[in-house]
Amino acid sequence: MSLIELHIESETSRLREVVLGLPQSCGPNPTLDQTYDCKSYESVKKGVYPKEEDIVKEMGAFEAVLRKYDVKVYRPCLVPNCNQVFSRDVGFVIGDTIIVSNIIPDRQEEIDAYGDIYRQIHYKHIYNLPESVHVEGGDVILYKNYIFLGQYDFPDYRSVKTARTNRLALEYLRMLFPERTIVPLNLLKSDTDPYAGILHLDCAFMPVGKDKAIIYRQGFMNPRDAEHLIELFGPENVFEITREEMYYMNTNVFSIAPDVVVTEEHFTRLNNHLREAWGITVETVPYREISKMGGLLRCSTLPLRRD
Repeated sequence: MSLIELHIESETSRLREVVLGLPQSCGPNPTLDQTYDCKSYESVKKGVYPKEEDIVKEMGAFEAVLRKYDVKVYRPCLVPNCNQVFSRDVGFVIGDTIIVSNIIPDRQEEIDAYGDIYRQIHYKHIYNLPESVHVEGGDVILYKNYIFLGQYDFPDYRSVKTARTNRLALEYLRMLFPERTIVPLNLLKSDTDPYAGILHLDCAFMPVGKDKAIIYRQGFMNPRDAEHLIELFGPENVFEITREEMYYMNTNVFSIAPDVVVTEEHFTRLNNHLREAWGITVETVPYREISKMGGLLRCSTLPLRRD
């Protein structure tokens, strides 16, 4: 068995190998107390939590697009009665290193399902985080020499379910990647209101193409953080989304290449802009039911190798 050669330097380089989450056997719908993000909380409260048959259909459409572009797709082992849709939370790759996330204890069995994939990676390229270091892949975004890190650095961190990445993660990543510029970005949080809180950084910011970005300005605790991002890319290279578009997760798109982006079929304003203003090929898939669980396309993937 040949080993997987990890290589991820950006969000948009040509994708070659990726882990896609699993839609089957998600288990019974959670109760309000069992939800761990504000979108799921709302879905349970309103009685609109997605059905497994719809999740299977939507992830199947996404997988078909990945295979259309000759991307090698891995899947975790099936854990019965476990929601395994969002593989981005389980781990993430920077350079030639995969970092196994310390996700919330309720989801530990999800990590165990990746054993077969980790066995195809040389052990020297796998990092298991110390117990006190909390970080999930949705909070880690790569662009050129930058690592942008969504976090929640406040005293009530432990009592906020949607706070997933702490200050110790910043210090640990600086130790692992001293040659990179790591930029911490504090996010607004809410455990119950999806219009008021940002679960992960990729729900408020995402690079696309070679030098463009999608940004939700109001998602950052400090307005200057959004301004810094807009200045870095240049206002003419930034597409700002509205509060309503943030609610539907318009930033959580997934790039197969600099000129190919997979988005949700209802993202009309964004999709038109990507095509007409930026000349990007947009592959649309239905993903609105999955969005009711607090994640979208990027959340469903764990890229292993890009050019």
